[in-house]
Amino acid sequence: MENMQVRVANSEDSEIIFALIKELAIYEKAEHEVLTSVAEIKETLFGENSKTSALIAELDGKIAAYAVYFYNYSTWLGKNGIYLEDVYVTPEYRKLGIGKALLKHIATIAVGEGCGRVEWSVLDWNTPAIDFYKSIGASVQDEWTVYRLSGEKLLNFASSK
Repeated sequence: MENMQVRVANSEDSEIIFALIKELAIYEKAEHEVLTSVAEIKETLFGENSKTSALIAELDGKIAAYAVYFYNYSTWLGKNGIYLEDVYVTPEYRKLGIGKALLKHIATIAVGEGCGRVEWSVLDWNTPAIDFYKSIGASVQDEWTVYRLSGEKLLNFASSK
């Protein structure tokens, strides 16, 4: 698609990224879990101490998708990797290759920076995404189970003796 471009997001994109985060949360049936704000997105994603990066995909000058990623580290590979926190394409722009373009852009960054892998999570009921990920050669890591400490449980554990 010659009228599609992937670009690095900037702080001026904070409002649209927040709107897309909410849209993604609605799609994932978890809108109530979005606790951030436009101001927090601007500060944490684009501020001086940010540890994350974001991309925007535009089609015909309109924002169609976003991706947020950060670097992790594999002790087994002895290399950094990229963890894709979010990749979201708005419904009207799906099946046009935009998600693939975002993932390819991130894969190119990973290869260019000597990273050992790109990883992400997907909800087990999201068959359109799962089918897409399989179509690009991604493999499910079903021998691993994700654990999470957050909110009150994180605070309680951190302050425990």
